[in-house]
Amino acid sequence: MELARFKPAVSKYGLMAMAGLLWTTVGLGLCRLGYKWVSLLPGTRAMSCGGAGIFLALVAYRFSFCKIAVKNIARLCRLPDKGCLFAFQAWRSYLIIGLMIGLGLVLRHSQIPKIYLAIVYFAVGGALILASFHYYACLWRMKVLKESCGPN
Repeated sequence: MELARFKPAVSKYGLMAMAGLLWTTVGLGLCRLGYKWVSLLPGTRAMSCGGAGIFLALVAYRFSFCKIAVKNIARLCRLPDKGCLFAFQAWRSYLIIGLMIGLGLVLRHSQIPKIYLAIVYFAVGGALILASFHYYACLWRMKVLKESCGPN
């Protein structure tokens, strides 16, 4: 019995869309939690915390998340036309995702004031959202412009 026929296969386009949507969804979820905590503060303080989070999101995007997304896009483009459903992230990335979820749970239930966590959540969430646009740009090039798959 051949096990390969049970492998859930998805096109490169589908894998790229899944990765982009996951990054956007997680980023929005983190930003939503950050907003929930910041919204409890007075206006000026909330604005300064939100601004700090946005600034750090830009820094994290520029120096980390952008490179990760481009590297993942290049990896996805090297896959055959149909890849495993779970290949939208590299296998070792699943370990990192698990560690980040665990760290998020620990931080949320720690004694660290939520205002400081909000800045971190805005930073990571914003960086994820910004980096997800690399996936959408690649999808645009693949489907609309009919270009070959490749990093930005």
